[in-house]
Amino acid sequence: MIKRIQEWLSRKDRQEPVEISPDNIPRHVAIIMDGNGRWAKRRGLPRIVGHQNGMKAVKRATIAANDLGVEFLTLYAFSTENWSRPKDEVDFLMRLPVEFLAIELDELIHKNVQVRVMGNAEALPSHTRKAMEEAVARTQSNTGLILNFALNYGGRKEIEDCMRGLGKDIQAGVLSPEEITSELIDSRLLSGGLPDPDLLIRTSGEMRLSNFMLWQVAYSEFWFTDAYWPEFDKTHLMQAVAEYQRRTRRYGGLK
Repeated sequence: MIKRIQEWLSRKDRQEPVEISPDNIPRHVAIIMDGNGRWAKRRGLPRIVGHQNGMKAVKRATIAANDLGVEFLTLYAFSTENWSRPKDEVDFLMRLPVEFLAIELDELIHKNVQVRVMGNAEALPSHTRKAMEEAVARTQSNTGLILNFALNYGGRKEIEDCMRGLGKDIQAGVLSPEEITSELIDSRLLSGGLPDPDLLIRTSGEMRLSNFMLWQVAYSEFWFTDAYWPEFDKTHLMQAVAEYQRRTRRYGGLK
């Protein structure tokens, strides 16, 4: 009985009607997709079933973002720390992009979605890397929503690599310290060419960044939900956008 009441409470918020203005849609939404394993555990299912259902939520979120007019959607698919998980689970997670793109790539192309990837691709299994490279190549001329997968991505590693590259340029004499600006750092990050996220969403009730886009979310609006990622749907996204629209972004100033 207690479990049923908890589940009803977790669904209550997303049953409320949501109104959003088409004039203030966040350009870039980033999502930390969390809770696949706990979603499965609560149902007495293997963790991999949670990951499979999480893949379905990726499609729902992409369609919802596209329908709302979001221009960029970045999804935290696999972190550099996730390699420490059991090998069987990691192997399964590395197969998910292959399965997802085999099923959904044609529809993404039809919907004019452009697929991008940021992270250390060289460390990925060949089948995962090949699937992602094919998706990027086949959608590169699309002009609609940019669906950016953070795959084998870590925010600290990204900043380290950026600083290392700048240091080498200084050492080589092609860059002076005085020329280093926020704009230059932006261009050297893995997200170079994308605007910073306007809205960061994290599912499953956790309230931390988990090494995700540490530089880029400096002035992002955060929205957290207790819903696990496999439960995430358009209503959750609309709730997040509605909350975003109720806030005033000051960027450290007074407005």
